[in-house]
Amino acid sequence: MRLSNYKNICIISSTRADYGILKNLIIKLKKNSKFKLTFVVTGSHLSKKYGNTINEIKKDKIKIDEKIKILSGKNKSSNLLENSSKAIEGYAKVFKKVSPDLLLILGDRYEIFCAAYAAVIFRIPIAHFYGGEITANSYDEYFRHAITKLSNIHFVSTEKYKRRLIQMGEEPRNIFNVGSISLENINKINFLNREQIQRVLKINIRPKLALLTLHPETLNLKATNKQIRETLSAIKSLKNTSTIITMPNDDLNTDKLINSLKNFCKKNNDVHFFQSLGRHMYLSCVNICDFVIGNSSSGIIEVPSIKKYSIDLGKRQYGRERAKSVISCDFNKRKILSSINKIYKYKFNKKITNPYYKKNSLKKIVTVLEKIKIKKIGIKNFYNFGRI
Repeated sequence: MRLSNYKNICIISSTRADYGILKNLIIKLKKNSKFKLTFVVTGSHLSKKYGNTINEIKKDKIKIDEKIKILSGKNKSSNLLENSSKAIEGYAKVFKKVSPDLLLILGDRYEIFCAAYAAVIFRIPIAHFYGGEITANSYDEYFRHAITKLSNIHFVSTEKYKRRLIQMGEEPRNIFNVGSISLENINKINFLNREQIQRVLKINIRPKLALLTLHPETLNLKATNKQIRETLSAIKSLKNTSTIITMPNDDLNTDKLINSLKNFCKKNNDVHFFQSLGRHMYLSCVNICDFVIGNSSSGIIEVPSIKKYSIDLGKRQYGRERAKSVISCDFNKRKILSSINKIYKYKFNKKITNPYYKKNSLKKIVTVLEKIKIKKIGIKNFYNFGRI
């Protein structure tokens, strides 16, 4: 028989990225007697190909309650649909077993969309991080907005995104601007220094360091070869520079991208490829690097708070609110090198603010979860913010 003095919350993590953001919240909720937490791990966490990042969770000594293996090893459209089918079936088994009062999910990937769909069928209310954002050239754009319409409670990262959810017909009283929880105490992290990083990663770092994370633009797959060629050609032109490359997510065309990156590393001694650095090591590398380049959301959300410039390539993150330290650039060798030269020409302006930072994000989220009357969450109504 279920006790009545706690809320049974289920959290799902499918990648190193969402785990890095959710980690401190998971720890906080597990320690709070007002909640019973079921932590579910799926997606690339359980894949050797993507570095078995479940080991990072185990290293943090966070209990994993359920594991759902879904990846087929390939990333064609048919494989993603096959993965989705496995995910829905796995979530159904977990929801039937643990009967959560609330599903808490983050992001915009297909695995998370499947979780939201399954929760709706099981009539489980959903709290979602981070709706209202835009990533114009990726399937994530579709999934994020779809998850928003399936969700009941919304944690957003800026006021602009809150207004966008209201435009989408979401009830304002159910939308909470808490900033990005990945930024909480980010500048209090005990970063590894250059020597420690070299020792742990077993590499030699030249005087200059670039950090590259590149994902496919899943709505523009025909351009993948050109994007890889232009980016790596620019990296190869850099003098006296080491480049650390982190593995892309499991997406359409990821295999092609991974093979190109690995081959590039084999031919260039100053370029180093890693399946997963882990959040602490990744942020430590950001802390000592000269700039971050690629099309990962981390270059827009986390990097500005570590007072580093980032070059955002292409349109995968197009439409996201960004700090003035983020340089938007096309996949063009000449333009990429021009952007890098600008970074070396100008010192970082420490007055630059990060629009995603909000004080006491975790505390605000926990307070909302404590106060929310889950049993009173009924059928969603479309909120008309203006005249139709």
